[in-house]
Amino acid sequence: MLAIGRGLIVSGLLVAALALETAPPAAAASLIVVERATTDTVTRVGPKNDNVGDILTFANEIYDQDNKKLLGHDNGWCVRMVVGESWQCRWTLILDKGQITVTGPYYDNKQSVLSVTGGTGDYNSVQGQMKLRQRDQKGTEFEFIYSLIE
Repeated sequence: MLAIGRGLIVSGLLVAALALETAPPAAAASLIVVERATTDTVTRVGPKNDNVGDILTFANEIYDQDNKKLLGHDNGWCVRMVVGESWQCRWTLILDKGQITVTGPYYDNKQSVLSVTGGTGDYNSVQGQMKLRQRDQKGTEFEFIYSLIE
């Protein structure tokens, strides 16, 4: 009887594994917004203009993809990890229908992709990633491209 029970369990696990293998991936919803970086402030921890440990804080307005309609704002901070190369960041996008939090690296000279770590309201069960793209040479406008799955 023990052998039959084990056989049923193994068969059940095999069926479950096959079902997971053939299940289609969840479709990702896209959300694209523009940040106008007007409040960015760097607190220096060393004598140079760029030091490991410097802290960048911000609370900026967020606009629609066309950069015309105000949708909300963000709040966040980054810590300089490698001088001239990268920051480690965490921030929250705050919209009328909820919030989305991201964390990850911001690179000075290459594309940055951050992890979506959670949300509230309409976004309470999201996960995914956010690509960050600088829209101008001055660093005053950034595009946040969210790929979200539930």
